[in-house]
Amino acid sequence: MIFPSRSHVAAFWGALLGNVRAQARLSTALLSSGALHPPAKMICLILSLFSHIFKSGWTGVNECTFIAVKPDGVQRKLVGEIVRRFERRGFKLVGLKLVRVSEDLLREHYWDLRTKTFFSGLITYMSSGPIVAMVWQGLDVVKTARKMLGETNPADSLPGTIRGDFCVEVGRNVIHGSDSVESAQKEISLWFRQNELQCWDPSSSRWVYN
Repeated sequence: MIFPSRSHVAAFWGALLGNVRAQARLSTALLSSGALHPPAKMICLILSLFSHIFKSGWTGVNECTFIAVKPDGVQRKLVGEIVRRFERRGFKLVGLKLVRVSEDLLREHYWDLRTKTFFSGLITYMSSGPIVAMVWQGLDVVKTARKMLGETNPADSLPGTIRGDFCVEVGRNVIHGSDSVESAQKEISLWFRQNELQCWDPSSSRWVYN
């Protein structure tokens, strides 16, 4: 019997534990390529099924996003105001902690920016003080949270947004929010362990959702 190679297995599990859509694309591509032996095809089929199950758990009212109040936001005592805005909007808080994170974690979080000239300064800034990391859940929470935050550059942010109300410079823009469901999945898994996320039913849900 011929078994799948270690690289195939690593790719499968890495995709499964990473973002769901990438996993689905990987499985489909490998299956259609015809390059896999039967045992590997079976693994792909199983993981494709899992991807649909996991994806359904991240949509609708179960959608989650990662929000981080940066060191300047914590120092300026804006945490309570930011939490208040998300709660009043109707979203559910499922994870929250005050942390001092390592530069290694920050480099992984900002990996896509590693070639930018400001990368080193960004890591120094983000590791300069405690950060409040949060996970919020609700319908279209990723897209809505981005609108609530405002533009990356506070000068381009409208009044009423968090950055439009509390920031003046892009280098001190108070808050981070996931820019897609896939990014949220990756960031939540990076910043939170599973047992740090709470599953609970707020009594106000029936007044938020029809």
